[in-house]
Amino acid sequence: MSTVNFIKINPDDNVAVAIHPLKKGENITVNNKNIITIQEDIPAGHKIALKDFNVDENIIKYGYPIGHTITPISQGSWINEKNIRTNLKGILNYEYTPALTHIDIQNKSLTFKGYRRKNGEAGIRNEIWIIPTVGCVNGIVNQLAQSLRQEAKDSHIDSIVAYTHNYGCSQLGDDHENTRKILRDMVLHPNAGGVLLVGLGCENNQLNSFKEFLGEYDTERVRFMECQKVDDEFEEGMKLLRELYKIASKDRRIEMPINKLRIGLKCGGSDGFSGITANPLLGVFSDFLISQGGTAVLTEVPEMFGAETILMNRCENREIFNKTVQLINNFKKYFIDNHQPVYENPSPGNKAGGISTLEEKSLGCTQKCGKSPVRDVLRYGEKIQTHGLNLLSAPGNDLVAATALAASGCQMVLFTTGRGTPFGTFVPTVKISTNTPLYKHKPGWIDFDAGTLLENENMESLANRFINFIIEIASGKYTQNEKKNYREIAIFKTGVTL
Repeated sequence: MSTVNFIKINPDDNVAVAIHPLKKGENITVNNKNIITIQEDIPAGHKIALKDFNVDENIIKYGYPIGHTITPISQGSWINEKNIRTNLKGILNYEYTPALTHIDIQNKSLTFKGYRRKNGEAGIRNEIWIIPTVGCVNGIVNQLAQSLRQEAKDSHIDSIVAYTHNYGCSQLGDDHENTRKILRDMVLHPNAGGVLLVGLGCENNQLNSFKEFLGEYDTERVRFMECQKVDDEFEEGMKLLRELYKIASKDRRIEMPINKLRIGLKCGGSDGFSGITANPLLGVFSDFLISQGGTAVLTEVPEMFGAETILMNRCENREIFNKTVQLINNFKKYFIDNHQPVYENPSPGNKAGGISTLEEKSLGCTQKCGKSPVRDVLRYGEKIQTHGLNLLSAPGNDLVAATALAASGCQMVLFTTGRGTPFGTFVPTVKISTNTPLYKHKPGWIDFDAGTLLENENMESLANRFINFIIEIASGKYTQNEKKNYREIAIFKTGVTL
């Protein structure tokens, strides 16, 4: 067990992070020579001043400014949201100065056991999904799912789930299209072995037009029911579900190359260790997966603010750079148009965990995507078209962002957290703790502990364990959210409701 009480992340940093709580009067030795006396109690995950600061001096963490001081701060003091402020501003002009890193990892020819779908895509689950076109039929789809689960006997069906939501009617413009896009992406998702789409009949999101919106789909595995047109919606729904169940129960897992995996990258309830342990672990994994021909998707656009130039300079060409600039500035404009501050972040939980400004949060968050070049930028509700690292337009909200990642075609979402959350979206949602106490405290929420990096494990060892763990999940091992049947969707809403 390590006895080190703090970590200085980058040689240029003028702060360090407490690994364990530090007491007033303790001494720490920095760079094997500077002895600093702690001036006040400092919680784990929080920042320690390594020098005396005047007002308006930059605080450097990860080698970048994370804000400026608003009061004088003495060496050894606790730096938090009460004594520093963001440096960030609104919509900006950016210059493309490429700084691409070549990722060269030998192909290990790894495989997982998945389901090959008719269109060639790989599913990591074989589930029956019941999806309402409108919230008015939520009760019906829940009843259908419960009844089919009671009948189910086949272990080759991983789960039977009704994915309720509040939308599909009384929506205009982008809100209506967002609902249609997310529901379309779910119907076409390879983790579903069969889908029953249930409509009411009078909603905006009409079944007939939605069928056309779907484009090509497997007619054997996607069925439709409009409740106002049938005599008994329960009887008709169960008839259709039994047909789907019979078809999907014949599916079997086969060996598939790891390059078939498309993984979403997400964080929530971040703390001061997120950018030191779990997020860098996901970065290493993301680079590895991409080197094998796979795909990783990063979202939470507001949590790119302050680190966006790092991502922009990793764009593989000017076209992708321009799309990334548009991604960032459009989201800033969304805040401004709604008369809200662009940088109203981090959350209370983030601050309690040691994150003081949005720059600090963003510099930690963006580490989840490693160092690979950015190959494409996706609009909200858009599906993956390009292998490699993709950026996706979606907010930081955990439920909305995770749903958007899954809808883009990701078969799994990797979710780092320093505070903990039970949430899961409609694909396996793997929780990775940033610290070991959380892993021990919430074993029913957390799937994997990255906090061992703070103790006695190196990144190479941890990454190898993590790769094997993800292959197990892709091959059928249940996540904690799946075991407890915590599965939800949330659709991005921006406008009025009629």
